[in-house]
Amino acid sequence: MTTPVCKGASTAAVAPSPTPLPRPSSLPSFPTFPSFAAYVRDRGPALLRAARSLCANPNDAEDLLQTALTKTFAAWERIEDHRALDGYVRRALVNTRTSQWRKRKIEEYACDELPEPGPVPASDPAELQALRDAMWRAVLRLPDRQRAMVVLRYYEDLSEAQTAEVMDVSVGTVKSAVSRALAKLREDPDLARAA
Repeated sequence: MTTPVCKGASTAAVAPSPTPLPRPSSLPSFPTFPSFAAYVRDRGPALLRAARSLCANPNDAEDLLQTALTKTFAAWERIEDHRALDGYVRRALVNTRTSQWRKRKIEEYACDELPEPGPVPASDPAELQALRDAMWRAVLRLPDRQRAMVVLRYYEDLSEAQTAEVMDVSVGTVKSAVSRALAKLREDPDLARAA
């Protein structure tokens, strides 16, 4: 047999439990409803699923259910038909969630200065004109058919079907010709320098 390291430890293990403290008279006493406790114990998981369907966050769903059950507990004596409790609690869940939604925090605050970004510096009109000229010179270097399709698609803003109809070709031909023309424009050295 081993001897305890601390003599108080062996006696503390068998010491009688302390007597409960007397309840202060200033605290209100709430009625207890064993039927309410049984109801929550039996229907709690189903009610939590209902609350979870109303909230994206599981912790918010638990808080919502707790609030709805608190409201139900406060009205327990007034509820006449205890067979319809699920409907009552679900209605309390929906009403509570609606109230929370209406009272939600708005993340916008009034301030003296608007947080708008400053004006974007205007591009130099001469640089823009130089870029347009370089683009047009690059388009003029394209083969006639590709140039016509690029002009119809991007300068005249026609759809692929409308361009095909004007050029009397299929839509697939327009797509492939425009794709090849755009690839040539991307590789054009004069246009790259101007950009």
